[in-house]
Amino acid sequence: MRAALSAAFAACAVTAVLPGSASAEAGVVGARGAGVERVSAAADGTEADGNSAGASITHDGRRVVFSSSATNLTPDAATEGDSVFVRDQRTKQIQRMGNLAPIQPPVISGDGEYLGYAHQWITNVRIRQYQVGTGRTASLNCSAYSCDQPSLSADGRYTAHVVRSPRQPTFGQRIEVQDWNDGGSNQTVAALDHTQPSRPSISGDGRHVAYQDGKAKDVFVWDRTGGTTSGPIEGPAAQATLVQLSDDGGKVVYLSGSDTYVHDVRTGAAQSLPNVRGVAIDPTGRYLLYAPHDTTGPSLTLRDLRTGTEEIVADQPASAGTDAVSAGGRDVVFQSTADDIVPGDTNGKSDVFVRHFY
Repeated sequence: MRAALSAAFAACAVTAVLPGSASAEAGVVGARGAGVERVSAAADGTEADGNSAGASITHDGRRVVFSSSATNLTPDAATEGDSVFVRDQRTKQIQRMGNLAPIQPPVISGDGEYLGYAHQWITNVRIRQYQVGTGRTASLNCSAYSCDQPSLSADGRYTAHVVRSPRQPTFGQRIEVQDWNDGGSNQTVAALDHTQPSRPSISGDGRHVAYQDGKAKDVFVWDRTGGTTSGPIEGPAAQATLVQLSDDGGKVVYLSGSDTYVHDVRTGAAQSLPNVRGVAIDPTGRYLLYAPHDTTGPSLTLRDLRTGTEEIVADQPASAGTDAVSAGGRDVVFQSTADDIVPGDTNGKSDVFVRHFY
């Protein structure tokens, strides 16, 4: 499969120059171990001279992708606008991925081999995907339409995304899955008669896609096996907003009112977490990252859904996105403007950090 996907990229690819550079930023921890470290720093340890945000982490916690307006993270960093960067936590190498400015947070496959992000292309929006190791690139097959909001399977073979027509409002939108091993073919998950939020979230094996109907405020789960859709999973009497589908396809996190729910796809049961906003779930579906509505406490907390135990991710004001938790809840990536998370933070910018729990 990997060879076939590489070939699909190579068929319409150009090789980007991606100079790797060792980062000297140490933060509170050096290599692995409990603590927190800053990810958005230049090779020589110099603080980023721009804001960094929109981070995602791989299943094993090795690679972090984020966007930044900094001009000093790599020698080829852009002089204006945002760029996408990948940092290897093991080697401390940092790379700029392409020369296009992202208009949404970048995403990375669970194995860290592929990433993708939406960017403006003349009057349309396109999704460009990159093979991290080689820099090869390919664009999703969106024909004359715009496509955005990518979600990648664990090995990068499948990309779930949203397709719209800027010049035909009555087109509404489609949620599709592109299979890079099948010549870039697209399979329609759902067709909606509106353009309100419908961000998809795909499982690691590409079998399930969770998505929301932003107009009806319902959440559904599509199963590739029979092309069937179940839902609304929150029930007909409630309104819901999708957060994320776990990589194993077993749990769907959604918001309803002021509460967060974790829906079990197999049993249909839902676990309720009152008065908190779910942010992300780890690939195994066991650990939930949430932000309490009560602003007097920690800004981000990681909860073990099986035991009920919790770990504080950040006491300072901070935020995170989906795909922010590595497998087993070992690492959590987040962003903050606070200057006391690691020593020597004096840039006055939003930085990206990783909290290691073990």
